[in-house]
Amino acid sequence: MQTKMSILFLLKRTKTTTEGLTPIYLRVTVDGKRIEITTKRYVELSKWSVPAGKMKGNTEEAKSINAYLDMLRGQVYDHQTELIQRGLFVNADNMRNKILGVEERHRSLIKIFEQHNKQMESLVGKEFALGTMKRYVTSLRHTKNFLKWKFNISDIDIRTIDHAFVKDYEFYLRSVKNCNNNSTVKYIRNFGKIIHICLANEWLEKNPMKNFKTHIKAVERVFLTEEEIQTMVDKVFITERLNQVRDIFVFSCFTGLAYIDVKNLRKSQISMGIDGEKWIYTHRQKTGTKSNIPLLPIPSGILEKYKDHPQCINQDRVLPVLSNQKTNSYLKEIADLCGITKELTFHIARHTFATTVTLSNGVPIESVSEMLGHKNLQTTQHYAKVLDRKVSNDMLLLRAKLTPQLKVIPETKTGSN
Repeated sequence: MQTKMSILFLLKRTKTTTEGLTPIYLRVTVDGKRIEITTKRYVELSKWSVPAGKMKGNTEEAKSINAYLDMLRGQVYDHQTELIQRGLFVNADNMRNKILGVEERHRSLIKIFEQHNKQMESLVGKEFALGTMKRYVTSLRHTKNFLKWKFNISDIDIRTIDHAFVKDYEFYLRSVKNCNNNSTVKYIRNFGKIIHICLANEWLEKNPMKNFKTHIKAVERVFLTEEEIQTMVDKVFITERLNQVRDIFVFSCFTGLAYIDVKNLRKSQISMGIDGEKWIYTHRQKTGTKSNIPLLPIPSGILEKYKDHPQCINQDRVLPVLSNQKTNSYLKEIADLCGITKELTFHIARHTFATTVTLSNGVPIESVSEMLGHKNLQTTQHYAKVLDRKVSNDMLLLRAKLTPQLKVIPETKTGSN
């Protein structure tokens, strides 16, 4: 943003000394706001030129004082250039600090962001999941690249961030990085957390994200049908690894556990519930929320199948889970062999549990939300939106109840009074 700055030297007559000498003051006006600082030089009123803002004549005294005032003027312009180069506001407060040699502590966006991530990293497994940490690492990288792309700088003073900065960052994510809407919104929200840290510490006077609106768009969640699950269960694969990955995927289809929660599941987390049947008692690594799930016959059988597997015994785990990358790679091969055209990933098992296994079979959404470890019911409701078959079945029941009670509306004749 362009700033208007003027420099003037003037006398302060109210501060004239008993010897008749008047102090010379430097007045700098930035966008209409004045600052006045003494030059520590004095002159007689009769020797001062008000229009020129300097001493009259060519005496040695005049030359010395005028040269000093020219030097001060040059320093003010140098301060202005330095502020611009550092990405700081050229305003009255910053100019006063520069002239007086008062350096405010420089707080920069990237340093604050890096400090936040460093603290978050030390709390992974305690307050934050590894996946959350990785998203902030990615968000920091996007922020650094944006500064390079937009301003050709590696960091920026936090006080220079305004609404326009946030809008430009959003544009960069959507256009240059080609992020979809929901990814863009998540990165902006990560960035927003850093802004709120600055506001809480009073490093920022105004919230640059005020009135900045973003919205997550509902995404259609992919899940397997009963027929597709059955096809996968019935399929016998040549390689043991494919059978193993299939079993663990199916286990998740009937428990709703995410990949990392299946991988970390221990025998100690499985015990008898209030109904006398086996339950899984765990907490989601992603959110830390409680997730208690009754074990259905199919997942119980899978646990029994692998109870003596060497990997389970050595690692104190209930299932021999491969790496996430290898698991998803094998799942694509499994989908091809089973004739499933959907792009299969492990997370689809969780969607399948929520939709095909529970909601579509009449399990109340509150119970499903509890088993999935969702913090609020709204998250679970995203799954309910795709259950056209469940809606159809519900309406069939309603139709059956209403049909005996309702009479057909008689036809009305028109054209007669």
